[in-house]
Amino acid sequence: MIRITLIGSGNVAQHLIKAFTNTELVEIVQVYSRKKETLASLIEFDKITNDFEELKEADLYIIAVSDKAISDVSAQLPFQNRIVVHTSGAASLDVLDAKNRKGVFYPLQTFSKNKEIDFSTVPLCLEAENTFDFRILETVAKTISTAVFPINSDQRKALHVAAVFVNNFSNHLYQIGHEICEEHQVPFEILKPLIQETAEKINTLNPIDAQTGPAKRNDSTTIAAHLEYLTNENQKNIYKLITQSIQDDRKTL
Repeated sequence: MIRITLIGSGNVAQHLIKAFTNTELVEIVQVYSRKKETLASLIEFDKITNDFEELKEADLYIIAVSDKAISDVSAQLPFQNRIVVHTSGAASLDVLDAKNRKGVFYPLQTFSKNKEIDFSTVPLCLEAENTFDFRILETVAKTISTAVFPINSDQRKALHVAAVFVNNFSNHLYQIGHEICEEHQVPFEILKPLIQETAEKINTLNPIDAQTGPAKRNDSTTIAAHLEYLTNENQKNIYKLITQSIQDDRKTL
């Protein structure tokens, strides 16, 4: 059994606690949280500490904190030559303090505290400084996920940027659609089957092949009508920019 310690109490840390609690192949030795009560509903209270000096020995330490806090947290760890990893998609391996063996345990998923996740389908992107440490990370990862990938720092940066486009930006477009519906007293619920079908298409189609709509058809009449209808300048500019991007892709086909 591999003994792990989790450091952090945010969304990623909480979902990892739940995932590891459901496997018998990994034992959570301890969890660090500045406010111990934050995690009291997820794990035994005596396993929670708010003092780095009280951290017990473990086979793996997973730092699940904000990107800007990783360096400071790793520098405060009161031990050396143990495997310490972070869960960031954007931070490099080098932000971790060099006194310990460094790695990355990056779950590529959007996490919300009140939304349950099937962790078995979450891609886990792993990186380590040597083969031995990578095998430990891989063993741990496979106890909670069936999608485990060796990904280096440059590849992880590319994934993180791509994830912003397909997740954060697309969700912002949902928000704009919601605002347009509310403004004109149309139920946003009507759009949900369309959103679902669009997402499901990429399971069988390349995104460029799944693209539809007036920009793909070069339907200038509809595009002009939409732009005339929109009164919000920000929405209008986004519409123009994305329409142009789709049309540029169309020209390269």
